[in-house]
Amino acid sequence: MNKLKKYFSGTRKSGGFTIVEVLIASIIASIAIAAGMQLFISQNQSHLIQAGVTDMQQNGRATVDELVGKLRQTGYKLQPGITSLFAWNSNPDTIAIVFMAEPLCTASLSENMSQATSEIRCEDADISCLTADSWAYIYDAVKDSGEFFFVTAFDAGTGIIHHNLAALTKAYSQGAQVFVLDFYKYYVDDSDTLHSYLMMTKNGGDPVIYADNINDLQFRYVLANGAVVDSVIVDRYVREVQVSVVARSDRNDEFLNDFRYDTLRSSAMIRNLAM
Repeated sequence: MNKLKKYFSGTRKSGGFTIVEVLIASIIASIAIAAGMQLFISQNQSHLIQAGVTDMQQNGRATVDELVGKLRQTGYKLQPGITSLFAWNSNPDTIAIVFMAEPLCTASLSENMSQATSEIRCEDADISCLTADSWAYIYDAVKDSGEFFFVTAFDAGTGIIHHNLAALTKAYSQGAQVFVLDFYKYYVDDSDTLHSYLMMTKNGGDPVIYADNINDLQFRYVLANGAVVDSVIVDRYVREVQVSVVARSDRNDEFLNDFRYDTLRSSAMIRNLAM
């Protein structure tokens, strides 16, 4: 009997754990799990920060590429009297760029308009290139004056153009030119305290978001005489536009206790105005 008791007693001792051993194992496991969770959280935060930096850089580059690309087209095939570059030193700045749309679509008035609300008659021109929402410009070279208007309807057979949305400011004479233009306007909308956006309007349409988290937009204009100015009075004197864009990360960086920012700079030569 004593031998049997010793046998079972030895089996329990070799196969079980004491409470102290279980507590120690639990503590070690807890430390390992905590370390693993901390590593996971740290890696996840690093991943989110890196993803945010990548998005920030992409937004900044997309903004610069868009602006420089459009600036290079400023004044493309426009008559000298048509303003092709509008600048607002509004901090963040605003800019509008005008150039001839492709494929080229032009016409000239075959007769005088009787009043500013009259239809525009271009009976000797092919106006089939127009669309019902074309953003056009009418220009009187003799008086060196013109204005933008919407083509609301047209009849290619008779050469008649309608602009029913709004009257022109005056009646134009025979020989005045009608051009279909592209008009792009860019500005920063910072009305949302959490996010700011680069906004774009095309041909008088509704503004659309072009890029997220663009905090600042600045332009400087190099003139033909070498002067560098913040705004433009006469666009034909501009030879280069310097662009500065500040992009911001979408999330606050907990390591910096602030957002991350990236400033990108570029410039575009305005060659069409130098001709």
